[in-house]
Amino acid sequence: MLKSLGVFLLVIFMVSCNKQTVKSDYSPTQNGRWNKDSVVKFSFQELDTLQKYNMFINLRNDGTYPYSNLFLIAELKFPNGDAVRDTLEYEMAKPDGQWLGTGYGSLKENKLWYKENVVFPSSGVYTLEISHAMRKNGQVDGIVELEGITDVGYLIEKSN
Repeated sequence: MLKSLGVFLLVIFMVSCNKQTVKSDYSPTQNGRWNKDSVVKFSFQELDTLQKYNMFINLRNDGTYPYSNLFLIAELKFPNGDAVRDTLEYEMAKPDGQWLGTGYGSLKENKLWYKENVVFPSSGVYTLEISHAMRKNGQVDGIVELEGITDVGYLIEKSN
């Protein structure tokens, strides 16, 4: 019995490992609220300079998130001091209000495309900075406390 349990756990472990994922991390927001001045920063290194990668921004939101879309500003800083800054828009809900993403209950996890087939040309430390850029229609100032975003993260996978 114990031997068959060990074999079962080994099979589960082997199936659950994702050989495509290279780097991944999350950072929680403050009590499920993301302040407009709170820039989430991730640093990573030791990537193959010849390999192509796909990058994703991962977000977890709960049922208190009040919008169907999300605007983000992402800045990728290279070891040589260069930087690429992007303003991104993502759909978070279907027109009928049903949340996109995976998960059960009110918490949903979204794997959002950021960069496809990107090559990290030099060795060293790369930094990814993510902030929200949500505004209400007709208003210049951003939303100070964006409710419903519980975690912000990133994921780097090998490109096929």
